[in-house]
Amino acid sequence: MTRRDHVGAWAVALTILLRAVPLGAQAFHPPPVGSQAGGTKLGLLGFGLRVGADFSGQGQAVLGGTIDAGSLFTDRLRLRPSAEIGILNGANTYAGSLELVYRFAADHNAVVPYTGGGVALAGHAECGSDSGCPGVWVNVVVGFEVRYRSTFNWLLEYHAMDAFRHNRLYVGLTSRRGN
Repeated sequence: MTRRDHVGAWAVALTILLRAVPLGAQAFHPPPVGSQAGGTKLGLLGFGLRVGADFSGQGQAVLGGTIDAGSLFTDRLRLRPSAEIGILNGANTYAGSLELVYRFAADHNAVVPYTGGGVALAGHAECGSDSGCPGVWVNVVVGFEVRYRSTFNWLLEYHAMDAFRHNRLYVGLTSRRGN
Protein backbone atom coordinates (compact mmCIF):
# COMPACT_ATOMS: atom_id res chain seq x y z
CA MET A 1 0.00 0.00 0.00
CA THR A 2 1.17 3.43 -0.80
CA ARG A 3 1.03 6.43 1.44
CA ARG A 4 -1.92 7.71 -0.59
CA ASP A 5 -3.82 4.43 0.01
CA HIS A 6 -3.19 4.70 3.78
CA VAL A 7 -4.55 8.24 3.85
CA GLY A 8 -7.62 7.14 1.86
CA ALA A 9 -8.26 4.19 4.20
CA TRP A 10 -7.95 6.46 7.24
CA ALA A 11 -10.34 8.97 5.66
CA VAL A 12 -12.95 6.26 5.01
CA ALA A 13 -12.59 4.87 8.57
CA LEU A 14 -12.86 8.36 10.07
CA THR A 15 -15.98 9.13 7.99
CA ILE A 16 -17.68 5.88 9.12
CA LEU A 17 -16.79 6.56 12.74
CA LEU A 18 -18.10 10.14 12.66
CA ARG A 19 -21.36 9.03 11.04
CA ALA A 20 -21.85 6.22 13.59
CA VAL A 21 -21.33 8.37 16.71
CA PRO A 22 -24.70 10.21 16.43
CA LEU A 23 -26.49 6.88 16.05
CA GLY A 24 -24.93 5.50 19.23
CA ALA A 25 -25.65 8.67 21.19
CA GLN A 26 -29.42 8.53 20.74
CA ALA A 27 -31.28 8.37 24.07
CA PHE A 28 -33.03 5.14 24.99
CA HIS A 29 -36.34 5.60 26.77
CA PRO A 30 -37.49 2.33 28.37
CA PRO A 31 -41.22 1.67 28.56
CA PRO A 32 -42.84 2.68 31.87
CA VAL A 33 -42.88 0.02 34.56
CA GLY A 34 -46.27 -1.62 34.99
CA SER A 35 -47.69 -0.07 31.85
CA GLN A 36 -50.09 -2.97 31.46
CA ALA A 37 -53.55 -2.00 32.66
CA GLY A 38 -55.57 -4.23 34.96
CA GLY A 39 -54.93 -7.71 36.18
CA THR A 40 -53.45 -9.10 39.35
CA LYS A 41 -49.76 -8.40 39.86
CA LEU A 42 -48.11 -9.46 43.10
CA GLY A 43 -44.66 -8.30 44.10
CA LEU A 44 -42.88 -5.41 45.73
CA LEU A 45 -44.30 -2.28 44.05
CA GLY A 46 -43.15 0.10 46.77
CA PHE A 47 -42.60 0.60 50.47
CA GLY A 48 -43.11 3.40 52.93
CA LEU A 49 -42.06 4.63 56.34
CA ARG A 50 -44.29 6.81 58.47
CA VAL A 51 -44.42 8.48 61.84
CA GLY A 52 -47.44 9.77 63.68
CA ALA A 53 -49.51 9.91 66.82
CA ASP A 54 -52.34 7.90 68.35
CA PHE A 55 -54.97 10.43 69.43
CA SER A 56 -56.99 8.03 71.54
CA GLY A 57 -56.30 7.35 75.19
CA GLN A 58 -52.60 7.58 75.99
CA GLY A 59 -51.49 9.63 72.97
CA GLN A 60 -48.57 7.46 71.91
CA ALA A 61 -46.01 8.25 69.23
CA VAL A 62 -46.36 5.69 66.44
CA LEU A 63 -43.68 4.49 63.99
CA GLY A 64 -44.53 2.19 61.11
CA GLY A 65 -43.73 0.78 57.74
CA THR A 66 -45.79 -0.49 54.82
CA ILE A 67 -45.21 -2.55 51.71
CA ASP A 68 -47.15 -2.13 48.47
CA ALA A 69 -47.36 -5.87 47.80
CA GLY A 70 -49.23 -5.81 44.50
CA SER A 71 -52.46 -5.02 42.75
CA LEU A 72 -55.59 -7.14 42.64
CA PHE A 73 -57.89 -7.17 39.57
CA THR A 74 -56.97 -3.57 38.68
CA ASP A 75 -53.82 -1.48 39.15
CA ARG A 76 -55.69 0.75 41.63
CA LEU A 77 -56.70 -1.90 44.19
CA ARG A 78 -53.56 -2.59 46.22
CA LEU A 79 -52.62 -5.18 48.81
CA ARG A 80 -50.75 -3.47 51.65
CA PRO A 81 -49.27 -5.23 54.68
CA SER A 82 -47.88 -2.99 57.41
CA ALA A 83 -46.35 -3.07 60.87
CA GLU A 84 -46.18 -0.39 63.54
CA ILE A 85 -45.12 0.21 67.09
CA GLY A 86 -46.56 2.72 69.57
CA ILE A 87 -44.10 4.09 72.09
CA LEU A 88 -44.10 6.55 75.01
CA ASN A 89 -47.00 7.31 77.37
CA GLY A 90 -47.72 3.80 78.65
CA ALA A 91 -46.97 0.27 77.53
CA ASN A 92 -45.57 -0.12 74.02
CA THR A 93 -48.15 -1.34 71.51
CA TYR A 94 -47.61 -3.42 68.37
CA ALA A 95 -49.77 -4.04 65.31
CA GLY A 96 -49.38 -5.97 62.08
CA SER A 97 -52.03 -5.22 59.46
CA LEU A 98 -53.16 -6.53 56.08
CA GLU A 99 -55.24 -4.00 54.15
CA LEU A 100 -56.77 -3.51 50.73
CA VAL A 101 -56.37 0.09 49.54
CA TYR A 102 -58.16 1.63 46.56
CA ARG A 103 -56.21 4.45 44.87
CA PHE A 104 -58.49 7.00 43.17
CA ALA A 105 -55.78 8.15 40.73
CA ALA A 106 -52.91 6.55 38.83
CA ASP A 107 -49.41 6.46 40.33
CA HIS A 108 -48.06 9.13 37.96
CA ASN A 109 -50.53 11.82 39.14
CA ALA A 110 -49.28 14.67 41.36
CA VAL A 111 -51.79 13.79 44.12
CA VAL A 112 -53.14 10.28 44.72
CA PRO A 113 -55.99 9.99 47.24
CA TYR A 114 -56.82 6.53 48.60
CA THR A 115 -59.05 4.68 51.04
CA GLY A 116 -59.30 1.13 52.25
CA GLY A 117 -59.64 -1.27 55.11
CA GLY A 118 -58.39 -4.48 56.58
CA VAL A 119 -57.56 -6.41 59.71
CA ALA A 120 -54.74 -6.17 62.24
CA LEU A 121 -53.27 -8.41 64.88
CA ALA A 122 -52.45 -6.07 67.77
CA GLY A 123 -50.84 -6.43 71.15
CA HIS A 124 -48.91 -4.58 73.80
CA ALA A 125 -45.99 -5.05 76.17
CA GLU A 126 -46.65 -7.97 78.57
CA CYS A 127 -49.35 -9.29 76.24
CA GLY A 128 -48.97 -12.79 77.71
CA SER A 129 -50.55 -11.75 81.01
CA ASP A 130 -53.63 -10.20 79.31
CA SER A 131 -56.36 -12.67 78.32
CA GLY A 132 -57.61 -10.35 75.54
CA CYS A 133 -54.21 -10.00 73.95
CA PRO A 134 -53.40 -10.21 71.11
CA GLY A 135 -56.52 -8.76 69.59
CA VAL A 136 -57.90 -8.81 66.06
CA TRP A 137 -58.82 -5.28 64.97
CA VAL A 138 -60.81 -3.96 62.03
CA ASN A 139 -59.04 -1.01 60.35
CA VAL A 140 -60.12 1.84 58.07
CA VAL A 141 -57.56 3.96 56.22
CA VAL A 142 -57.94 7.27 54.36
CA GLY A 143 -55.06 9.28 52.96
CA PHE A 144 -53.29 10.79 50.03
CA GLU A 145 -49.83 10.86 48.50
CA VAL A 146 -48.21 13.98 47.04
CA ARG A 147 -45.48 13.62 44.43
CA TYR A 148 -42.02 14.42 45.75
CA ARG A 149 -39.90 12.84 42.99
CA SER A 150 -40.71 10.37 40.21
CA THR A 151 -40.15 7.45 42.59
CA PHE A 152 -41.04 9.00 46.00
CA ASN A 153 -44.21 10.51 47.41
CA TRP A 154 -45.05 12.23 50.69
CA LEU A 155 -48.07 10.75 52.43
CA LEU A 156 -50.61 11.98 54.93
CA GLU A 157 -52.85 9.25 56.35
CA TYR A 158 -55.61 8.78 58.90
CA HIS A 159 -55.83 5.26 60.29
CA ALA A 160 -58.83 4.20 62.38
CA MET A 161 -58.00 0.95 64.15
CA ASP A 162 -60.02 -1.43 66.34
CA ALA A 163 -63.35 -0.16 64.96
CA PHE A 164 -62.41 3.52 65.60
CA ARG A 165 -61.13 2.96 69.16
CA HIS A 166 -57.59 3.94 68.08
CA ASN A 167 -57.27 6.97 65.81
CA ARG A 168 -53.86 7.56 64.28
CA LEU A 169 -52.56 10.30 62.02
CA TYR A 170 -49.36 9.65 60.02
CA VAL A 171 -46.93 11.59 57.89
CA GLY A 172 -44.37 9.69 55.84
CA LEU A 173 -42.46 9.00 52.68
CA THR A 174 -43.29 6.17 50.31
CA SER A 175 -41.50 4.81 47.26
CA ARG A 176 -43.36 4.36 44.03
CA ARG A 177 -42.59 2.77 40.71
CA GLY A 178 -40.82 5.23 38.40
CA ASN A 179 -42.65 6.78 35.47
